[in-house]
Order: sequence, then C-alpha cells, then structure tokens
Amino acid sequence: MSKLSEIPISVLDLSPVIAGGTPSDAFRNTVSLAKHAEKLGFMRFWLAEHHNMTGIASAATSVIIGHVAGATSKIRVGSGGIMLPNHSPLVIAEQFGTLESLYPGRIDLGLGRAPGTDQATMHALRRGKGEEDFPALLEELRFFLRSPVENQRVQAVPGAGLNIPIWLLGSSGFSAALAGKLGLPFSFAAHFSPENTLPALELYRRNFQPSETLEKPYAMVALNVIAADDNEEAKRLATSQHQSFLRLIRGMPGRLQPPVDSMEGLWTPQERAALEMRLGGSAIGNPETVKSKLNVFLESTQADEMMIHTMVYDHSARLRSYEILADVWKS
Repeated sequence: MSKLSEIPISVLDLSPVIAGGTPSDAFRNTVSLAKHAEKLGFMRFWLAEHHNMTGIASAATSVIIGHVAGATSKIRVGSGGIMLPNHSPLVIAEQFGTLESLYPGRIDLGLGRAPGTDQATMHALRRGKGEEDFPALLEELRFFLRSPVENQRVQAVPGAGLNIPIWLLGSSGFSAALAGKLGLPFSFAAHFSPENTLPALELYRRNFQPSETLEKPYAMVALNVIAADDNEEAKRLATSQHQSFLRLIRGMPGRLQPPVDSMEGLWTPQERAALEMRLGGSAIGNPETVKSKLNVFLESTQADEMMIHTMVYDHSARLRSYEILADVWKS
C-alpha cells in the first residue's frame, strides 16, 4: 500500500478569472503557479479546455500550455484535458506535435470526450461529432501521431512519430473502460464526480490490457484540496469555489468571487446538498486535516498519482495552499 510520499503529485489549473480581474491577470497567475509548483517538486501542470465560461480563461488550451512550458524548465505541462470531439484529430496532432518539438519530453496530451460547454456553444464550435464518436476520433489522432506508413497522404507535421503520452480523462465509466482496453493511463475527475471514483477505477483496472504504452494500469485521480494554516481559514477560502459551483448549478456561471464567512443565506438546502455531492471528496483544512483526508483517499483509491485542483480567490493563498500540500506530501 502506497504512502503519499511514494507517489507523484501534480497540479490541475483552470486559469480562473476572479471578480474584478481579467484573463490577462489569470494567465499571469497561471504562470506564477506553474513556476511555484515546479520549485515545490510537482510532477505535472495540466490545463483544462472550457468554453463560454467567464470565470475560466483556459479555452485555447494548447496556446496556454505553450506559454506555461516556455516559462518553466522541467515540470511536465499538458491538457487535463483537450475535449477531442471539439477538434479535428489532425489539428490536435499538429498542435501537440508543435508543443513536443518546442519542449521535448515535457508535454502530456490528456483527452476528454465531453464538450466542456453548453449546447449553444457546442453549435458555435461547429462541433460535428458527438461523445459516441470519441473512440474513432481517438484512433484517428493516434494514427497521426504514429510514424508515417509508406504512401501515407496526410501526415501531422510536426507530430508524426513523436512520443507524446496520451491519457484518457473521465468522470464516469466510459473512458475508464476504454483506457483499460487500450492500455493507456487514465485520469479520473474526482474533483467534481466523487461518487463515481471507485467504480471507474475498478472498471479501468479490470479492463486493462498491457500495451506498448503500459505494462500495468496507471491511474491518476484529480481532487480538490484547499489547505491553510488553520481549519477555519481553509473553510472560508473554500467558499469561493462553493459560490462558483452554486452559480454553475443555477446555470449562471461567472467569475470567481471573494470568500465569505458563511454560505448560509446564499444557498437553499437542496442546492447545498447538490453542491456537497459534487464536492464531497474535497480535502479542506489545516496541514493535519488535509494529510488525514488524503491518506484516507489514497487508501481507498490506490491511486498511482494525484492531481490537485485548488480554486481560491486570492492568488497568494492559492500559492500557500500548494506549499502546505508539498510539505504534507514530504512528511
């Protein structure tokens, strides 16, 4: 059974745009966090594709990955993830081939099958494929990333023949089973789908078939963590994320709001229950509290790696949360 100190730890960032801030501010904070994570010894720094969300600036995910990779020197940088049905597989092969050529050995390609947005924005994206087409799109992308075959008319330049690690991402069982069948690493979104975590991991491991990529399953789990020097401050910081989820379930997503002393009066009992179901797996508290929760989580999931998402309004408090987490990991 693994201990926290025995597995890698990574960062998931959405480039949050705070109330009163701009996407430019969000990108500066993303670079600041990536440099901080690199110094602290985190393994990866992933960014996620979302569209039509005024509180998330990472829509052009490949572009910001390149920006972060250029501002750091050794931490792996990648997508958590690229929503493949939004794109031509050839274009993604070219984009990540370009990134890998610029920053060799440091780029990860995490892929999801959801749109990362709403129905109207899906239309604006000219999204011609659905989630059911994901396996075919994935195979096309993998074809373009392989070494070209004789007389191959269309090639990804750059991209073809480059060793870019592909991960499948999921919040349910579909991608878990597919990742297992293909022998690919799998990352589960426990930060917003905690109730499906254990069933998806079991499905992945049960379906796993060794491949050229992996001899045995490799499961990473994404988790919300907000650490502070005392429990009450961590709980207060977490109210910014609670407000964001509240706005999301009301169909009114917006920019990340400052923390409040209490959520009472801001949500109904039904909304609170829905939010707690979404965020029930979060680790929020002082170093001792966070360490205890993470140990329980690791024991139940047997994750090979954890990816930490920390949505905090104040950037200095977010940096401090990752500092605490790094200390907890080493202790």
